[in-house]
Amino acid sequence: MGKILIPNGLSSLSVGSAGAEAGTGLTNEEIARYSRHLLLREIGVDGQRKLKAAKVLIIGAGGLGSPLSLYLAAAGVGTIGLVDFDAVEASNLQRQIIHSTSGIGRPKAESARDRLRELNPHINVIAHNATLSSRNALELIGDYDIVADGTDNFRTRYLINDACVLLGKLDVYGAVSQFEGQASVFGANAGPCYRCLMPLPPSAGLAPSCAEGGVLGVLPGIIGSVQAAEVIKLIIGGAEPLIGRLLHFDAWRMTFLDLKLEKDPACPVCGENPSIRELIDYERFCGLTEEQAGKPDEAITARELKQRLDRGERIYVIDIREPREIAIVKFPNARAIPLDELVKRMDELDPSVDTALLCKTGGRGMAAIKALREAGYPGRLLNLHGGINAWARDLDRNMPFIN
Repeated sequence: MGKILIPNGLSSLSVGSAGAEAGTGLTNEEIARYSRHLLLREIGVDGQRKLKAAKVLIIGAGGLGSPLSLYLAAAGVGTIGLVDFDAVEASNLQRQIIHSTSGIGRPKAESARDRLRELNPHINVIAHNATLSSRNALELIGDYDIVADGTDNFRTRYLINDACVLLGKLDVYGAVSQFEGQASVFGANAGPCYRCLMPLPPSAGLAPSCAEGGVLGVLPGIIGSVQAAEVIKLIIGGAEPLIGRLLHFDAWRMTFLDLKLEKDPACPVCGENPSIRELIDYERFCGLTEEQAGKPDEAITARELKQRLDRGERIYVIDIREPREIAIVKFPNARAIPLDELVKRMDELDPSVDTALLCKTGGRGMAAIKALREAGYPGRLLNLHGGINAWARDLDRNMPFIN
């Protein structure tokens, strides 16, 4: 692959002796703890000192962030920052192994921080209980040597990528969906960034999140562990990282693909003539959120829908979820037409009657309205705001709420 140029700031990681103790720079307790690293020729005392001096920011303390942070803490990375705004929920525990049942309701960043401190009291763990945004990204990321992306949405992935490129930081990327995951390292001078791989995000609602599409519980553990290995290699140096490569893993077929990525000379953030020189409006770039959906005549709340149904108004309710989702929780008297069949079957709808579209949280409903409009459907379409989960939360506590 040739010589890899990395941001200037990363070279500072090689001075692992900074502030170190006399001799090895490691305490007797640390020598005992990291002895299996010290025996490796590629790591040894010098490599372990580099790990101790390093500062890594992990964005997302969920499925990917769990193995990432656990293995980096166990490896002796001296300072680990954790950014997450969410709280632990029961549905997280199927894959987010850093949290526990007793931690349900706690902020994820704090729950993860306490677990890492228990695992390794020799490191410094900082919990940033906040949402990463264009207002705080540069400040947060600027305090660390390497960023590891454990997020689950396109808005934050583009934000992390752009901030890392602007600051000259490396972005250790990972993503999972259902049975497939991928990992890479973005932000190197000679390598591509995330925008080189994904110049534009998919339309809102068309790429299901883990909450919408599901995920095999062990999958984030595998991809997060790959990310942890990449972080360790980048800190120690002398290894071949995933710069200019995309590792794709299929857990169901148990296959790995190592794909070559090229830097895009026309990339707006890392290309030859970049047009993005500051952080942008990522909500707008990635498409309107459900709350921003805008047109009042294309949204209906759960209470409004119930009132119309109770009055006996003629209104079609179309459930656009997949059959496997409907098997978990059904919406009474709804007709099932999966999203990918909706346009082909739109002649089954009556344009003279309002049609309410429902999915799990409302994202796919937005995509359904857009697809039907583009196909020329003339009738009035209403997206159930918040999806079937809003109905379960606000109106029917006997209906399962699926996080």
